[in-house]
Amino acid sequence: MNKLSTIVASAAVLALVSFLVPKNPRPPQTDNVLTPSEKRSGWVLLFDGKTTGRMRTYKNLPDDSWEIVNGELHCKDKGVQHRADLITKDPYASFELQVDWKVEKGANSGLLYHVQETHTSPYETGPEYQLIDDLGYPDKLEDWQKSGADYAMHPPLKIASKPVGEYNHSRLVVHGAHVEHWLNGFKVVEFTAWTPGWQKLKTSGKWKDYPDYGKAKTGHISLQDHGGGVWFKNIKIRKL
Repeated sequence: MNKLSTIVASAAVLALVSFLVPKNPRPPQTDNVLTPSEKRSGWVLLFDGKTTGRMRTYKNLPDDSWEIVNGELHCKDKGVQHRADLITKDPYASFELQVDWKVEKGANSGLLYHVQETHTSPYETGPEYQLIDDLGYPDKLEDWQKSGADYAMHPPLKIASKPVGEYNHSRLVVHGAHVEHWLNGFKVVEFTAWTPGWQKLKTSGKWKDYPDYGKAKTGHISLQDHGGGVWFKNIKIRKL
């Protein structure tokens, strides 16, 4: 192999490694606690492991689907009479949200943002970072339905979710029109909202009959109750 071929091969290997190895692996941490550095940087806990004081149900609807168990926020899949999505009490425009989550077999949920309380459900206004059992969901999944997707808009670049029962770490960064979805250290989605290309995706797909989807530039963040079977912890946010 000549020198040029060696250089090209080495560059290809480095590119592959950079794709397969997550960026900024997380150090060990205590659940539902902010470090002094995080506090100085403006991070706020949305869930402290004991209460959901910074959240409430969408439109203050009655629910019995959410419970706190051993410092984890659990959306039950059984024994539920009244289901409702949770939303933050405060609205957020530009922000970084981080959350750990895991699903039970076949479960489906999501993180929604810029949610308005003007419709029946949060998904009618708020874009969604998809959370799902990628391998065990009972129906065939389209790419835009898989974990980390900008649901029904932008599919993830790779499947980075962990098996059922293992915690995943998600980062959702919204800075004006610029949006990034990170999953377990990999950036799986990046896009700019409200461009002609974004508008074309909206009007040619699932959201064509939802005129207010994705229009708002500020709003509530929501944890979706889509039949339960999902767990959350370490839910924190900072304004950008």
